Amino acid sequence: MLYLSQMLGKPVFDSQGEEIGRISDLAIQTKEVFPRITSLAFLGPSKTPFMVSWRKYVESYEDEKILLNIPSYDIRFSYLQPDEILLARDLMNKQIVDTQGLKVVRVNDLKLSSSGNQLRLLGAEVGLRGVLRGLSRPLERAVLSLSKLFKRPLEENIIAWNYMDLVDRDLSNVKLSLSHKRLSELHPADVADILEQLDPQQRALVFEHLDKQQAAETFSELEDEYQTDMIDDLTEHQAADLLAQMDPDDAADILGDLPYEKAETLLWLMGVQDQKRIRSLLGYKEKTAGGIMTPEFVSVQEDATVGETIEKLRHLEEDHETVHYVYTVDKDKRLIGALSLRSLVLADNDTYVSDLAFRDLITVSPDDDQEDVAEAISKYDLLAMPVVDENKVLLGIVTVDDALDVLEEEHSEDLQIAGASGLGRDAEKHGLGSLLLWLLRRETWFIIWAAMAFLITMSGNLPQFAPALVFMPFVLLIASDIVSFSVTDLLEYSSASDAPTIGRLFGRNFLASIITAVVAMLFALLFFYSIGATGPSSGEVGFTAQPLHDLLIQGFIPALVACFAIIATSATVTMIARRRLDKDRPLSSVILSLGMMAFGLVIQTGIHAILLYSGVFNGLYV
Repeated sequence: MLYLSQMLGKPVFDSQGEEIGRISDLAIQTKEVFPRITSLAFLGPSKTPFMVSWRKYVESYEDEKILLNIPSYDIRFSYLQPDEILLARDLMNKQIVDTQGLKVVRVNDLKLSSSGNQLRLLGAEVGLRGVLRGLSRPLERAVLSLSKLFKRPLEENIIAWNYMDLVDRDLSNVKLSLSHKRLSELHPADVADILEQLDPQQRALVFEHLDKQQAAETFSELEDEYQTDMIDDLTEHQAADLLAQMDPDDAADILGDLPYEKAETLLWLMGVQDQKRIRSLLGYKEKTAGGIMTPEFVSVQEDATVGETIEKLRHLEEDHETVHYVYTVDKDKRLIGALSLRSLVLADNDTYVSDLAFRDLITVSPDDDQEDVAEAISKYDLLAMPVVDENKVLLGIVTVDDALDVLEEEHSEDLQIAGASGLGRDAEKHGLGSLLLWLLRRETWFIIWAAMAFLITMSGNLPQFAPALVFMPFVLLIASDIVSFSVTDLLEYSSASDAPTIGRLFGRNFLASIITAVVAMLFALLFFYSIGATGPSSGEVGFTAQPLHDLLIQGFIPALVACFAIIATSATVTMIARRRLDKDRPLSSVILSLGMMAFGLVIQTGIHAILLYSGVFNGLYV
């Protein structure tokens, strides 16, 4: 197998053995499944670039040189054709889209295959071996030997040409491959994942090559921050056209996050019908049924027949919201009932829809919380839920896909509150940085304890504060666990109407702290009694001769008071977190844990210092 990096810079000889230049590039014809090398580019005397036909002039090739079949004075030079690209110029060190793995990767080398006198491109090397080979062949071999020695072979990471798509050049006029799966053929959600990996310039380039419908569907799948960035990069007319192609509820969500002046400009640039549909949704509050509903639904008068209803469905626009139910309404557009498409297609054309409609409907108000609506759709296994006003007039529907988005969003928020981050999506490779970050989050108490031990040791007060250090891990762990308990309170009651008041939470936690303190005291007394603790001893001088029970007494009392204070006041954590969430402010359980740990340490070390320097521990130190 050959690699492009091996061939670049190698000499080119004519049939008479005269060196006429050095290889600078190879060209391929992109319309083939595994493209053949069509042209050889080389730098002649004085760095003059030349290009010749590979099929016509190349006699043989190897790692060290290329031999042509005619003398230099008979060569007829050629030019790059419209369906050709240069490998080194257009692919090496460029970003490509792996349409099989659905990710953006960088080309580190290109793998070639020989067949007779023909050379073909197999794919791109996107792994570490390509980087090492580009730096030095001996370096690559050395690393490979080491990897085999440690039984961790360094494999090639090749992406076949038919799974590659180019994003760094405008190749809209080039047909990349007959069997090529292009971005335009991927699902919009997959395209959105790829776009999010690109830089803004490349993102805009790829986005321009999508047709209007797929562009709108892809845009809906992007994360909020990418949507905002792309709206800013588009012209006002482009942005307005894009939003008009989207589902009204998705377009309303995006416009609601834009500055008022820009949102109004984009609305006025839309068609009257599109503007009307989107404006009807902008008046509703965020995170309500009205904010996530779509006004695109199918309703018919209750005296309509099945045949008339089916005919109405036939004339719906191609991009109309997916129809799950047909709703029956009266002359004032009040909701009467609903029937499924299955009931509709199985009935006779002359049957009245009112005879098929199910009337005991579950409906919601536009001001109902979106999470309650999503949970209701999940509970009753619905594909859509009607949204009605106080007069039962049908305003819109919340579809199951929007409900799933809400549940996912709420679940993500709950995980964020609870600090459930794991290694995270950004740490898929489980690198050293990710591991250290994970340890920092999970073992914060140990890091704080080690830091306190270091500071106390450096200050020269280790003998006096050693008892506090012994019991400090218990204080830190209690502080961390109580934050988790408080966050559980928050998740359980954050949207419930019967959420406990601060007084009720404080009373419960205060009672729990008393019980905890009493139980701890009983165990401590039992332990002291078992080792013969009869009181402080002032036997030998110095810390090293201090009896075990003295150490326990000095460390236990401040730690017990600190734990009591932590548990008793932990209700404030729940209330602080609830207020921040009500104001849509970010919340981190890590910050809460650090704050509660700091509170516990202040109480513990403060009491220990007071008892120590007030003379209560006199006789235990000299």
